[in-house]
Amino acid sequence: MQETLATSTLLLVPSRSSISMQDKFSTAGQTSSAGPQPSKPSIIPPHSKSKGWNSGTKVRRMRRIIAEDPEWSLATVPLLTELCIQHIVKNFHNNPILKRLLPEHQQKVLNHLSPDLPLAVTANLIDDENYWRRCCEQRWPVCHVARHGGSWKRLFFERHLGNLIKQFIPSTTDPAVILDLLPLCGNYVRGLRVDQFLPPVRLPPQPRSGELSDSGSEVEMEEPATDHYQLCDLVAGLSHLEELDLVYGVKDCGMNFEWNLFLFTYRDCHSLAATIKACHTLKIFRLTRSKVNDDKARILIRSLLDHPALEELDLSHNLIGDRGARAAAKLLSHSHLRVLNMANNQVRAPGAQSLAHALAHNTSLISLNLRLNCIEDEGGQALAHALQTNRCLTTLHLGGNELSEPTATLLSQVLAVNTTLTSINLSCNHIGLDGGKQLLEGMLENKTLLEFDLRLSDVAQESEYLIGQALCANREAARQRTLNPGQFMSPIIAKGPENPVG
Repeated sequence: MQETLATSTLLLVPSRSSISMQDKFSTAGQTSSAGPQPSKPSIIPPHSKSKGWNSGTKVRRMRRIIAEDPEWSLATVPLLTELCIQHIVKNFHNNPILKRLLPEHQQKVLNHLSPDLPLAVTANLIDDENYWRRCCEQRWPVCHVARHGGSWKRLFFERHLGNLIKQFIPSTTDPAVILDLLPLCGNYVRGLRVDQFLPPVRLPPQPRSGELSDSGSEVEMEEPATDHYQLCDLVAGLSHLEELDLVYGVKDCGMNFEWNLFLFTYRDCHSLAATIKACHTLKIFRLTRSKVNDDKARILIRSLLDHPALEELDLSHNLIGDRGARAAAKLLSHSHLRVLNMANNQVRAPGAQSLAHALAHNTSLISLNLRLNCIEDEGGQALAHALQTNRCLTTLHLGGNELSEPTATLLSQVLAVNTTLTSINLSCNHIGLDGGKQLLEGMLENKTLLEFDLRLSDVAQESEYLIGQALCANREAARQRTLNPGQFMSPIIAKGPENPVG
């Protein structure tokens, strides 16, 4: 008993049970010290005993303060569910069990997943738009999701696939880099926009004895053995492709500029023609700024004849002349085209006349853009005659075409009888003062035109102002028809047998 007392008094153990035992032994020590044992006080002097008691009290108070800390809570211990979610997120690459979780747990996992996970894991597994938004915003500082149908997942795969094509170098890059992506993105890509096609790398040929020429022009003018990336295999795997927007050129070439970098070769043209002909879901095809001439345009347009889905064709900013325009006119008669854009080409009066002849009998085209060509009055008058019988075209852009008063005279007659046109652009022409007055006379009889651009066309300020006032009246009338469609019923309907007058 004495040995136990001595050991308990000398050792200070920071636990509640030890402290209580220490209290008991200390009390027992005080009682036994009064008994017949004189040797004990020498073992535990009064000073040491008092010191041990104070130490025990301090330990007990310290423990009580920690236990009663108002900031201490069980919440500091993570729930087992949270620990499991952290483990799933950490090992998602090797064990993606997202579909086996409860919906609330799936959302927590998705909120913590890294945007850097391999597409082989996430492409066909994750449909959460917030996750794909994080992936897009991490890669690209500017994201226009509205251009991709409002879907972040579609935006990611369309831009990712476009970037791979832009960096593809023929005969150097493995085509499997692009084709292996098809099983992952084939169901999500609706549009493909590529504004760069890199040419193959050409090493300077080694000179051989006896074959040296006086100049290196023969070597420089040789066409490359392989052309740009061919889209046929890729487009065949995109079963939902509806839009194809291409530019054959090189961006940021700097001091390495060569005209061959912007060469759309005949092999490229034939391959692309076969590609778009086989794509029966294609609705919009754009090939701009690619030096497409008449021959190449005819090859492409020939492949689009009787296309089942094509609605918009954009061949602007190329080198297309009258022969290419005649091919486009034939396409108007053998397709359901709704938008045709041939701006900034080399179309002249004969090409415009061909388009006008097709337009007179067309029932589907709603927009025609021929700005920055040179159709002159001969072509402008042909188009004006066609508009007197056409009942579907709503938008006509003839800016910068060397038009003058004769075209304005016929267009004023069109304005008096045409009820489908809503927008006309004649800017940057030579309409003149008299031409402006004649357009004003036609405009006063028109009730459907909403936009009429006459900037920089030498029209008198007064005529331009009065035309603007007539346009404002037409826009207000159109707004009232939209708000109150019942008040603008045709007289035939209003006086029918079911609605007798009087």
